[in-house]
Amino acid sequence: MKAKLTLAWVLTVCVTITWAAAHGQYYSKTVPYSPMKEQVTNLHFFFHDILGGKNPSAVLVAKANNTTIGDKSPTPFSTVFAVDDPLTVGPELTSEVIGNCQGLYASTGQDNLSLVVYFDFGFTKGEFNGSAISVFSRNPVLETERELAVVGGRGKFRMARGFAQLKTFSVNQTNGDAIVEYNVTVFHY
Repeated sequence: MKAKLTLAWVLTVCVTITWAAAHGQYYSKTVPYSPMKEQVTNLHFFFHDILGGKNPSAVLVAKANNTTIGDKSPTPFSTVFAVDDPLTVGPELTSEVIGNCQGLYASTGQDNLSLVVYFDFGFTKGEFNGSAISVFSRNPVLETERELAVVGGRGKFRMARGFAQLKTFSVNQTNGDAIVEYNVTVFHY
C-alpha cells in the first residue's frame, strides 16, 4: 500500500508540474501579418578614433604573443581594441557630438592593415536620439574609400539593413588617431 501511495503521489506531482508549465506566465499569440512601410534614411557624420593622448577612445584589450615585436603599427596583426568613439557633425572634434560608437575591432590583416569591426552607432541627438545602427564587417582601412555592412539596429532603426560608405578624412601615422567620414544608407521600418 505504501508503494501505491508513493507512485500516486509522484504521478500527482508530475501532472501538477506539467499543468503549471503549460499554464504559467509564458504565452504565445499569433496575430495576422501586417507589413510595415519600409523607409530609407541617409546619415552623414564623422567618427573620431583616438588611440593616443591622455583620454583615448580606443583602447587595446588583447594582443597575441606571436605578434611581431618590431611592428611599429598602432594596430598590429591580432590586436583587439574596445572603442567608445565620438560621432560628430563635422570633422573637428569640437563640432557638435551627435552620438557615439561603441564596440570592438580586431586587426586581422597579416600583410595589410584590415580590421573586422563590430560597432553599435548610438545616436544621442535629434530625430534619432535613442536609436542605433549595428555594423559588422571587414574594414580595409588602407583603402581611402570603403564600404561596411549595416546588419541591424534598434529604436527607429529596428530591423535595419544597409551600408556605410567610409572615407578617411585624416590619420596620424604616429599614434593611429583617425577621423573617418561616414555616409550611411539605412533601410528600416
